[in-house]
Amino acid sequence: MNAKQSLTKLWNDLGLPAEALDRVALTGADPALPSSFHVGQMAQVSIGAAALAATELHRRRGGRAQQVTVDARSAAIEFRSERYLRVNGGEAPELWDKIAGAYRCGDGNWVRIHTNFPHHRDGVLKLLQCEHSREAVAKAFESWSAEKFEDAAAAAGMVVAKARTFAEWDAHPQGAAVRTVPLITLEKIGDAPKLSVPAGSRPLENLRVLEMTRVLAGPVCGRTLAAHGADVLRVISPNLPTIDVADIDTGRGKRSAHVDLATSEGRSDFRALLQGADVFVQSYRPGAVAARGFGPKDAAAIRPGIVCVSLSAYGHVGSWAARRGFDSLTQTATGLNFAEAEAAGKTGLVALPCQALDHASGYLMALGAITALLRRIDEGGSWHVRVALARTGLWLRDMGRVADGFAASDIDFAQAADRLATYPSAFGTLTAVRHAAEMSETPAQWALPSAPFGTHPPRW
Repeated sequence: MNAKQSLTKLWNDLGLPAEALDRVALTGADPALPSSFHVGQMAQVSIGAAALAATELHRRRGGRAQQVTVDARSAAIEFRSERYLRVNGGEAPELWDKIAGAYRCGDGNWVRIHTNFPHHRDGVLKLLQCEHSREAVAKAFESWSAEKFEDAAAAAGMVVAKARTFAEWDAHPQGAAVRTVPLITLEKIGDAPKLSVPAGSRPLENLRVLEMTRVLAGPVCGRTLAAHGADVLRVISPNLPTIDVADIDTGRGKRSAHVDLATSEGRSDFRALLQGADVFVQSYRPGAVAARGFGPKDAAAIRPGIVCVSLSAYGHVGSWAARRGFDSLTQTATGLNFAEAEAAGKTGLVALPCQALDHASGYLMALGAITALLRRIDEGGSWHVRVALARTGLWLRDMGRVADGFAASDIDFAQAADRLATYPSAFGTLTAVRHAAEMSETPAQWALPSAPFGTHPPRW
């Protein structure tokens, strides 16, 4: 399936107008990055679909129809946007904690651990009963089987994945469950009148997006909606750890506020924000926001007509529906890392050349949000959009493989210079990736610079 066929299927599955497909061009081809998978194709299709949906919403609001063009190389670079971020011309950012990564266990199987957040790091070290060094962690894993450690970590609320082949994942109950859901799930969750959207000069102008997300897919969704003109307010508790490089990169176009749902004041502020929002995007662990009284149906009762967008690691059905996870772990659990290693002629695990599941899921979330906004205009109602990293990984897998994909050259900072731009911000001068979707009438742009959390009040 080539890029245009993949986009056409995605578009048609969402019931979007077929004639809009005549206005999109997907240029270039894989391998855009060294990989045996169609990473470039997935990038240009997900980015292009979100942009095309934005143009359709703009047209429905009285704007002119416009052309969208997405190049595979440009899209692949945007899928690694956090890698190219520079602050005041400084060094490349460190993206991983020193013990994060893959380890062989005593039974010969592999696990991957994610330790970028301190509580996840400390929890894994507590289970392993060792110090914070790669050598100590590797030694400790010799006393564990991979599956037992994966289960123990999940029970303790940690984020760990046993490495599986495609065949092993397909035979796993959660692998089977993931195949039962669509790539993007749209569900009407409440009644509300049809709502018109005031016209604007940009596709999502005059639409408010409340974002409560963590790295990386959720923030990419908010950044995408902001690129098309939405008023995006990202909120986070002042007590939660953050990852500066990802937050700075994905913070373009957004205001950033502190809201603590553990306090009555924070819940009051959040309720007021929901009442004024058109879209609510959240990517916390499944059930966490609902436990505070702000799940999708709660939000629909507070603000009839709202579009709620939720991300999970392994899908909203099956025994792993509540399991925590990140892109790197989902790649490992679902077979992608073993498949890459086999194609590369290497033993162990080989990761995709970017956090492709995160980035693609972010654009799919944005696409789902815009599709639901169009449904809201046509049908009314409140809507719930669901996207899962594991289902996005299955989408990549179903695109097929790239012959000699590892013959492609990597794209370093200097080679990506034509896709970079400089932006002033409270952090200093940022060098960051430009949006890959070229739009003939409403070029994507971020009207606001990245700002530290707490810079803005929790108000519209």
